[in-house]
Amino acid sequence: MVDHHHIAASRGEIDTQLRGILADVLGLEPGRVAEFVNETGLFGQLPELDSMAVAGLLTEMEDRLGIIIEDDDVDGEMLETYGGLLAFAEAKAASA
Repeated sequence: MVDHHHIAASRGEIDTQLRGILADVLGLEPGRVAEFVNETGLFGQLPELDSMAVAGLLTEMEDRLGIIIEDDDVDGEMLETYGGLLAFAEAKAASA
């Protein structure tokens, strides 16, 4: 019998991976990132996430989550809050 269910990561796995990516790329304490909620501000609120850090963050998301992020996918809303970034990552992973 062949198991046909998707290998797509669960929401919890994406959440965990995304927190790890933020901690690694931005040099944040994992404990601090663990406290992020959907409303936690990222770009414009988190000094570590500046325009230079965005490229590294997106590249690392592509590598670790197995997704492709097109230039026109990237907007301020997606980077505005942790919840926005998580929802974006989940949508990308679901369509990968």
